[in-house]
Amino acid sequence: MNTKYFDLIDQTYHFPQEEFTLEGDHLEFHDIDLMKLVEGYGAPLKFTYLPKISDNIKRAKRWFSKAIKKHDYKGTYNYSYCTKSSHFKHILNEALKNNIHIETSSAFDINIVENLKAEGKITNDTYVICNGFKRDQYIDNIARLINGGHENCIPIIDNYEELDLLSENIEKDFKIGIRIASEEEPKFEFYTSRLGIGYKNIVPFYEDQVKNNEKAELKMLHFFINTGIRDNAYYWNELQKCLKVYTRLKKVCPSLDSLNIGGGFPIKNSLAFEYDYAYMVDEIVNQINLACQAEGVPVPHIFTEFGSFTVGESGGAIYEVLYQKQQNDREKWNMINSSFITTLPDTWAINKRFIMLAVNRWNDEYERVLLGGLTCDSDDYYNSEQHVNAIYLPKFKKDKPLYIGFFNTGAYQETIGGFGGLQHCLIPSPKHILIDKDKEGNISTKLFTEQQTSNQLLSILGYDN
Repeated sequence: MNTKYFDLIDQTYHFPQEEFTLEGDHLEFHDIDLMKLVEGYGAPLKFTYLPKISDNIKRAKRWFSKAIKKHDYKGTYNYSYCTKSSHFKHILNEALKNNIHIETSSAFDINIVENLKAEGKITNDTYVICNGFKRDQYIDNIARLINGGHENCIPIIDNYEELDLLSENIEKDFKIGIRIASEEEPKFEFYTSRLGIGYKNIVPFYEDQVKNNEKAELKMLHFFINTGIRDNAYYWNELQKCLKVYTRLKKVCPSLDSLNIGGGFPIKNSLAFEYDYAYMVDEIVNQINLACQAEGVPVPHIFTEFGSFTVGESGGAIYEVLYQKQQNDREKWNMINSSFITTLPDTWAINKRFIMLAVNRWNDEYERVLLGGLTCDSDDYYNSEQHVNAIYLPKFKKDKPLYIGFFNTGAYQETIGGFGGLQHCLIPSPKHILIDKDKEGNISTKLFTEQQTSNQLLSILGYDN
């Protein structure tokens, strides 16, 4: 009878996989011995595997390069990274090794751009695409960047006031884009995105406010789908509507030459994850090509803004199971030595699921459990896996420590969780480890931050005054 944890995984999924392999009875992630990581740094801990960022950027560039060649597409492809997914310097440093561009969301993003520019990581050739609702500080920072000579900074107009505000503050000619307010999926509580300008109002807005503006030159139409790029009727329908707007606008605005198809690729959230990235890229390029040919207008340069796809699959978290509570005849609670609310807030806030696997004891028998965090909040739990609707782990034994890993957690969790600040129930943020690999394949690790101390939390709360 196959009762080992390995048997369960092997029967349920194709295993091993590209990033997950076994060494004896414990798990390796991109050839990283996770138990050695635990032995060296302890648990709980978070880690970032930096090479995965460059790997995903290169993959996307290959898909678009192949599609552009196949369809004899006359425009270029430009990869942009959404800084809101993770603002950390080590993330930007790795991403910018790959000749990419930047998408910003708020005022302080521009300060990060200026910092990276001062270090030579960003140049005037780097596109800085400024999204988001823009108030005084954001407007001032964008103006400072453009006035300082960064002509490839393109503020994306989100509302009818922004163009006038930008014109008042920017001293020279500048480029702009316009964001389309796309229609949301039927299951949403509202019909149209709060961001951007409605489909029917794009051309009138150009005619009324942009065409005769002596400073602003419209270069980009920005199309963003909140649910990301997915192979369903909703996405393809919205893309077709966007292309109709683009071709109409191009006919009255010769300077328009770029289409930004924001809304990112999904990332792997299960060992059963399937998504045909190459097909999606090929079909997007083909549809843009066909729509422009039908209307007799030149094809646009294509921009994408990939945030989670860039950084998500680089991150992970490892916890130790401290104790098991048998609450009734059916429910066993494995209590971890941290909190889901504070370290993986998306699991609590939007019921997001990540890949979850045992780190060690793969040759032991398994059992069905629930996972609970350390806080006194009843919502601090994790109870099911994608496609399984349950959690199975090696059986809890007091004398045999059990470690579990959550993978592809690199996007949003630190910023939503308030990295370096107060945590729910004062559960400290865990250690964070940076992992890199040299050209010879040698793996190196570096401590980025220690686990928070009580003194740090007390200082934030004002107890050191």
